[in-house]
Amino acid sequence: MALSTLGLDSDAEAVYRLMVAVPRAGVSELGERLEWSRSRVRDALDSLASLSLVRKSWENPDELMLVRPEIGLFSLLQLREAEFHEQQKSISVARHEISKIINEHERVSSRKGVDNFDYVEGIDSIRMRIEQLARECTESVWVFSSGGRQSRENLTASRPLDLDVLERGVELRDVYLDSVKNDPPTVEHISILVEAGAQARTAPVLPLRMLIYDGVTAVVPADTEVSGSGAIVVHGTGFVAALRELFELVWRDAKPFGQEEQRESSDRPTSRERAILRLLSEGRTDAAIARDLGLSVRTARRDISAMMQRLGVNSRFQAGFKVAELGWLDDGRYCTDADESC
Repeated sequence: MALSTLGLDSDAEAVYRLMVAVPRAGVSELGERLEWSRSRVRDALDSLASLSLVRKSWENPDELMLVRPEIGLFSLLQLREAEFHEQQKSISVARHEISKIINEHERVSSRKGVDNFDYVEGIDSIRMRIEQLARECTESVWVFSSGGRQSRENLTASRPLDLDVLERGVELRDVYLDSVKNDPPTVEHISILVEAGAQARTAPVLPLRMLIYDGVTAVVPADTEVSGSGAIVVHGTGFVAALRELFELVWRDAKPFGQEEQRESSDRPTSRERAILRLLSEGRTDAAIARDLGLSVRTARRDISAMMQRLGVNSRFQAGFKVAELGWLDDGRYCTDADESC
């Protein structure tokens, strides 16, 4: 039932809705209308009383009367919102601790040379290893370019390496964030690579920064929050196979670079809006959402506000209910608006 999140079971909600429609109905009339026994009606009323949705009549203490819905229901909603926000905080803390444990495990394992994991520390060493892998690869380079716009200096420095890969006939596939389309230097850089033979697509959000060379060696950040602090280089393991599958999944749903997104229907969210909703549903902060989408915090907050206005809600808790009601995230993945299954 629709009000189960507020603590109402199906019987309690059925009685409550009937009392809204027929405020003066007593136990007998409620039972007749619902075709229930008096004991079943009283059990439902007891449940409503425990939630402060009905109270004893001042005139007749033996009877229960409805508390005004705008008071009773919104009090319950505010209580559930407070509980939800506390749960979000707990999940955020747990996520942070899990990341620390995983990163520490990867660092220790990589330094010991376990399972063909190598730990590379510092931005200079990371760039040198990437340059080595790029010059040695012979078949393919697949890239997740998360993080949004880059400085013109970084783009200029990386371009010769990318062009060298393409000149040797190596396949270069790169997925960028949708937000880079608003940065002229990045657009220029991608256009140059595409003209030279690279394949480029964009997605609203990317799971992590990643490079895969010849399908057997991958480079991922040791710490996804601070990508320049260290990197994990993985050689020819099942872990790389999993990363290849992840890349193919994101590549399939990403849009070719330069292709304008067409809204299938005014009633459906765009891929970027869907990404914002999914990140909100995961309890991400404004800063985290901005980072994942490659946006400024100000822009992310503006987009979140616009999304909530479109939904006609005043809180993220209410937005979650509305999105669930509309079924906008039922597909369980990021997808393009051209996909009829979305």
